[in-house]
Parts: sequence; C-alpha cells; structure tokens
Amino acid sequence: MASLYRLATGGFTTLALIAAPLAAQTPPASPVPASPAPARQLPPLEPVAQGPDTPWLFKGSDIPPDRTWTYGVLSNGLKYAVRKNGVPPGQVAIRVAIGTGSLMETDSERGFAHLIEHLTFRGSVHVPDGESKRVWQRLGVTFGSDSNASTSFTQTVYKLDLPSATPAGLDESMKILSGMMAEPTLSQAALDAERPVVLSEQREQPGPQVRFGDAVRALFFAGQPLSDRSPIGNVDTLQSATADSVKKFHDRWYRPDRAIIVIAGDADPAILEAMVKKHFSAWQGNGPSPADPKFGSPKANEPVAAVVSEPTMPTLVQMAVLRPWTVGDDTILFNQERMIDQIALRILNRRLESRARAGGSYISAGANLDDVSRSANITQLSILPLGDDWAAALRDVRQSIADAMRTPPTQAEIDREVAEIRAGMENEVRTAPVTAGALLADNLISATDIRETVAGPETSLRIFEGAVTKKFFTPARVQAATKKVFEGTATRAILNSRVPDPTAQTKLTAALTEKVAGTAAKRRGQAAIGFDRLAPLGKPGAITTRSMALADPPVERVDFANGSSLLLFPNESETGKVYVSVRFGRGLNALPTDRRTPAFAADLALVASGIQTPKGVLGQEELDRLTGGRQIGLSFGMGDDAFTLSGVTTAADLTDQLKLIAAKLQSPAWDPAPVARARAVMLASYDALGASPDGVMARDLDGLLHAGDPRWGTPDRKEVEALTPAAFKALWAPLLASGPIEVQVFGDVPQQAAIDAVAATIGAMTPRTPATTPLPPVRFPDHIAAPVTRTHSGQPNQAAAAIAWPTGAGSAGLTESRKLEVLAAVFRDRLLDRLRSQAGVSYSPNVDNGWPVGLPGGGRIMAIGMVPPDKTGFFFQLARELAADLVKTPVPEDELDRAKLPVIQMVARMSSGNMFWMNQTAGGTRDPARLAAIPGIINDIRGTTPAELQALAAKYLVPSKDWSMQVLPEKK
Repeated sequence: MASLYRLATGGFTTLALIAAPLAAQTPPASPVPASPAPARQLPPLEPVAQGPDTPWLFKGSDIPPDRTWTYGVLSNGLKYAVRKNGVPPGQVAIRVAIGTGSLMETDSERGFAHLIEHLTFRGSVHVPDGESKRVWQRLGVTFGSDSNASTSFTQTVYKLDLPSATPAGLDESMKILSGMMAEPTLSQAALDAERPVVLSEQREQPGPQVRFGDAVRALFFAGQPLSDRSPIGNVDTLQSATADSVKKFHDRWYRPDRAIIVIAGDADPAILEAMVKKHFSAWQGNGPSPADPKFGSPKANEPVAAVVSEPTMPTLVQMAVLRPWTVGDDTILFNQERMIDQIALRILNRRLESRARAGGSYISAGANLDDVSRSANITQLSILPLGDDWAAALRDVRQSIADAMRTPPTQAEIDREVAEIRAGMENEVRTAPVTAGALLADNLISATDIRETVAGPETSLRIFEGAVTKKFFTPARVQAATKKVFEGTATRAILNSRVPDPTAQTKLTAALTEKVAGTAAKRRGQAAIGFDRLAPLGKPGAITTRSMALADPPVERVDFANGSSLLLFPNESETGKVYVSVRFGRGLNALPTDRRTPAFAADLALVASGIQTPKGVLGQEELDRLTGGRQIGLSFGMGDDAFTLSGVTTAADLTDQLKLIAAKLQSPAWDPAPVARARAVMLASYDALGASPDGVMARDLDGLLHAGDPRWGTPDRKEVEALTPAAFKALWAPLLASGPIEVQVFGDVPQQAAIDAVAATIGAMTPRTPATTPLPPVRFPDHIAAPVTRTHSGQPNQAAAAIAWPTGAGSAGLTESRKLEVLAAVFRDRLLDRLRSQAGVSYSPNVDNGWPVGLPGGGRIMAIGMVPPDKTGFFFQLARELAADLVKTPVPEDELDRAKLPVIQMVARMSSGNMFWMNQTAGGTRDPARLAAIPGIINDIRGTTPAELQALAAKYLVPSKDWSMQVLPEKK
C-alpha cells in the first residue's frame, strides 16, 4: 500500500546525502506520550472481502477500496481510475502509464523505451510533427512542467496537467494522447530528427554519478537484468535504431492491456470516464500480449564488494542487504507488519544521526527499505565518511546495526517514533482536502508499478492505529524486525575511493565480514522538552495600527509598538496548514561587498547551532524533542533584502511556532559542531562542482554575473577550509539581532488568534532599529567580445554556454518585469525549437528572466544550455540571432498567445495557494509599492502586446551590453 509511513527511496542517488545534508538526515523527533494511544478515537478498520465489484487495483487486498476514485477496465484490457479533485481549481491531471521500460528491452533495443517516449511527443496520427506542443500551449500548458514523460526500468509514464481545462480542451487532449499511445509517428524522418535529442540527453548526464550508479547496479543486482539496463540506453543501439526496429518494440509493448490511465481533476468523474472510453476503447494491440521477462532474484554466489575511483566525488560507501522481491497480497496485516520494519529503521537512523551530530567518523549515514524495480527487496545503507577513512565509518555504522540487532530498543524510543508517525498521518488527514490532483495521480501510478494499492490518509491512519492497538510495536518485535531487515540472500557494498587503491576491494570485502560488537551505547533520554524551557520574551506587544494592506485577497497589516509588523491572511484554501515567515534584517544587502564571509554556511549550520535558554543550550537533539509530534518547523533563508526564519504549522501550534522563531532570534546559541559539519559537507562535495559544465556554472556563474561581488558565488576551497565557529558567530550574531522584523501568517487560522500569537511572541521582543545606511550597489559585468571561459574535469564531450543581458530591479519596475517574463517565454520557446528540436545539440536549453525586487540592481535575461564543446559558438550565434529578431520583428499574435497563456495559467494555479501570496507580499510593510503592484499581475501579462515586447527587446537585448560565458573540458 502506498502511504505515508513507507520510506522514500528511488534507487541509488549517490550524492543525496550531500545535496541536503542536514534537512534530509535529521529525523524529526517527537515527545514521548505515556503510551502510544490514538489521539482521537477511530473506528476499527475491518477487512473487506473480495467480490465482483472489487476494483482492479484492490484485487487480492482486504484494504477497503478508496471510493473517491472511479475504477474501470475497458474491453481491450485498458485499466483506468478517475476522480474529482479541485486542487488547483480548474486543473485536470492526466497520467498514462505503459507497462514497459528498459528491463523489457533486448540487447539490440537498449534505450528504445526511452526513445519511443521522445518520439510520441513529436507527432502521431492526430497531430503533425511538433504540433502537440503548440496545441497544448494554446490551452495554457507549460512544456516540461505541465507536459512531460519519464521512463524507468519497468514503466513509461506520460504526464499532462491541463490548467483551466474546458470540455473541448480535455477532449482534444485525450484524442492527442490516444494517438500518441496507439499510433505515434515512428517514421525514419522523425527518428533521425529526435535521435540527436536523446543522445544530447545522454551526453548531458553527470559522468561520475552515472558511472558510480552503473557500478552500484552491476554489483547489487549481479546476475539480474537490472544490473545492466539503464533506461537511457547506449550510443551504439540508439545509433543503429531504425524506424522498423523501433516500431516493432512499440507494437510489442504499447498495448491497451499494458496501459493504465489515471485522471484527477476539477471535473465530473463521469465525464472523465467517458473521455477514457471515447478515445481509448478502439485501441487494439498487435498480436498476442507478451509476458514480462524474468527479472530474476539476488544471487548469493556473486561478488560482495566493488571499488570505483571517481576523484571528483566524495569518498562514500553504499551497502545493501538483498532479498528476493515477491508479489503478495497487499493486505492490512502485511502493511502493519511492514510498519514494524519502518519503526526499526527509524530508530536506527536516529541513533546514526545522533552519532554524526556528536562528531562521529561519518558526516551522515542512513538506511532505507524498498522494493527495487520488481527485482529485489533491499535494505540500503548510505555512508558519507568524515574525510577518507571509510573503514572507520563503516565499522561504526555496523556497530550501531549490531547493537540494534543484539539489544531491544527501549519502549520510549519506540513510542517516540510512533508519536511522530501518528502526528504526520493525522496532519495528512487534516490536509487531505487540499492535496493536489497531480500528486494523487502520481501516487496511484507509482503504486501500480510495484503492485500496491493506494489508501486514503484516514484509511492509512486507521491501519496504523490498528497496529498500535494490537501492540505490534514492542521492543521484542522491533528487535526482530531489525534482524530481519539486515538478513538476506546477499550483503554487498561498494566504495568510491577518490584515490585508486588496488587493495581497497580486499579491505572492503574483509570489512563486511569483520566481527563487530554492538556499541552498547547508553540510550539517550527520550523525555519531552516543553516550551517553558525557552527564555521568556516579555509582555505581549501593543498594537499601534491596523489596516488593510491588500483588498483582494484580503491581507491585513498589524503594527506593533516594538517596530515589528504583521501581514495576515486567514483563509481555508489549504485546510489545516498555517504558513509562517519571519523576515528580519536586510538579507544580501547587509553583507559586506569587499570580502567573503561565512554566510555560505548558514543554510547548514545556523538553525542547527541551537538556542540558549536559562537552563542551558537546546541543541539539535533537544530541539528535536521540543518540536516532535507537532507541526512545527524551523528553516532559514537568505533573500535579497531580508533573512527569514519560517515554518509550516497549524492553528493549534502557531503560538509555539512563533515562540521558537522568536527564541532563535533573541537567544541564539553557537554550538560549534554544526559549523564543523557544514564545513565537512561542503568540502566532501566541493570537487564535484568542477567535474561537469553545469557544476562549474553553479559554482561560478552567479558571482560572475554580479561582477565578482563576494555576496554571490561559491567560496573557493581555501575559504571553506578556513571556516571556524568563531568567524561564523561573529558574522551571524549581529545579523540575527538586526531589524526590521516583518511577520507573515497565511493560512487556516482565526484572525484574532493569529494576532494574539504574534503579539505574545515577535511583538514581545526587544525593539530593533532598522538600518539606515544606503544599499550597496549591484553591478552587471561589462560587455566583452569573447566569452569568459572556465574549464571542467569531466566528460570531454560536455560543455555549457550562457549569455545574459542586463535589465532592471526594484519594485517600481514590477509591471515591466512581468512583461519581460513573456519576452523570456517567447525567447525560450524559439531557443528550444532551434537548439533542441531542429539542431539536436542541447536537451534542455533555457531562457530565464531575473528581476530582483529587493536589490538596487542585478536584473538580467539569460539564455543557458549544455552543448557539445564545438557548439558553444553556435549557441552564442543563435542566441544573438534570436535576440536581434525579437528587436527587429514583432512577435506574431498566435506565438504571443502561446507564450502568455502558460504564464497566466501558471500564475492562476499558484494563486490558489498561500505561498504565492506570501511571495508577492513579502517586504510590503517596508516597501508599499510591492503591494500596490499585486492587483495588476494577470492584466500586466495578458495585456502585453507585440509592440511592447518589441520595445522591451530593443531596450534590453542590446548587443553592446551582453555578457557571455562558456565552460569547456580541460585539455588533457
């Protein structure tokens, strides 16, 4: 059953531990109730017997079917599920899944499943080549985000999100999709046009990570097809593909009996069901339906260890315990027993994280449990050592596992996880009415791929509470589950060693079988910590003024005597959610412009550094216990003109959410351990930035676009190595104490309750004096005839190019910035057509409009893309040619409409959620022009004319002002 408690995985993303090193690895905590009793009485979930009306998704399951969906099977075998969902209003999310992926390919067909995914979007029986994109643009669809597809090892999924779907638009879209599945244009001409695009996608993949991922699969799934079946395929088979061979693959696997259609949208389910029947009933397969190939099972007699040497990747260890994947009935009992496994891993992961926080031998380590591509059930461990001593890190992690297997957890540890899971599930129940239809459709499609059912939030909660009632979560059962998930057919591990070591494989093999004693570590206290531990803030702040900041939507402004201000928008658009953002100081405007500072470490270390209280420091472990079991978060952000501390909470938890933020601002602690960990994380991942053209762009481009201003760009390695807790505190202590403060509270909360909560917390803080010094200037680099050139150490066939033109900044130009979004959309579409669809030299080029509202300068329009090294000159020539044409020739009305409508629809959909309005109003108490510009958003875009676009192009796309950059491979 696909549900909340299932551990997320997805394969083998080798740098996931670096990409989000603290947020992803810090398991949320929870207070310990006296016993894990349900927070509210729920009726017992009775098993449901199979019957003639059991939906296809629930065959063999005793879980009550989710009747918010309408299920059916057409006479040709096609399965479908449709439901009404109005989030966002007017949208219809369509998913078409075909039961084929790279594991269905023969050796001569490597990459064909993915190739066909590309070809189906080019054209079909109902639309000529390239026309489907234009049809959907006229319906407000954004290419890439609203219309896309993906190919995995076992499934190909086509995705279409129709904004403001009309009956005619829905009908036309279903017609196009049916043609794409049954009769795509698989001509030699289409193949010759699209093949370079697919090869570009393959070329642009990050080489070290791809090679490591391939090595992981080759080791873990040795003797199984999954070991050597990447969906992207290989160059030889793609180059030798013919229209006939591709069509044979399509005809064999693209069949209605292998297809599933899922639709969730703001429409009558009867209409959605009728659309499926109308457009897909006539589809017939060619010949007999093929059986799935045998995916095999993990084999015990294969190698247990492997070593690769990717010097630009960090030293890391991936370890797996593998068991056969089996298809069983997805029953209530099955899910309750799997919950015990998840509890066991949650406890282990919490212990591993605590050890890392305390300064252990690894930066991060974590385990998850998953069914991988119908090939294995796997317990996977990812370990990022501190430095290169992988053996010590692996030994320490194995000791923690041995301890968990040898000694039962305490009931307090178990109860803490139970309370956390319950809190999350109860929150899902509260917010279920505002779950996006696209997410519901995606979840159902994903469940079908691994033969699971889908349960609604309340059903999932009742299954969980049933396990609690039956006393499934005892020390003995959790200990038994720990043993079970670390036993299997084979245990294997792979090491990335930055320096080649011919003895490493032997050492790793020995390390896997080395006897380790359990750590016998003292179990940490699990007692809850109350908010009364925080330092008192003072008397609730007095209100000085109240006024309406915005009429539509109705946003109120409340000013307090200490100088802080509140923007408040109570609404029920997202049931059960309250968004809180506290903006303080001046953001990037407050940082020095003459030197690099430790600001770069704030994302990883500032929140984790803790809070000072009268009874000592609340560090990361204590903050976990303080907020656990409740919907309270604490995230830091650094914007152009303010820093932010934010969280998503509930009306019941709002006061404590604000109290936590106020305590962090007023009484910060400076634990040195998070700073040391942040430094280690950044150093571990640093070399990867130079190993690909997009990595170099990410490292250098922002700083270069700001003429070398040290507030932007990535610090060099020496600057990271020089990071100290003392320097970190010296920068951030005064910044945390800076003003002004603006609070935003948007969501499902009573108006007066929100005002009272802010008055008692932020309004009760010591007054802060806003800075009055002039804002430092922001410069765009001077025009240069030749592009700035950087090099990368990765694939010799990879390069990247970027060209930018300066524009404007500030709230006074918001109307113009919106029209520039339309100009960028036209530019982007033309660049995509010429560079990808016609030339086939770049998979995903982009044109972006950046208009910093909170800075005095720094705006730009930029075209960027990855290309072969010998095509950077072509990229610059083409971008300048397109820019010149935008200056010379008015955009045709149809093309302009196809650019405007997706932007308008994107705004309309985003405006149904609170985050959109928070972003628009942020800073409005200090800069009223931002609020004044909000009512014109849609009209500014809709009213854009060809003449206005041409004038903007002439104003900003000036040849003598452009700046360019290229990243080429190092000469070796």
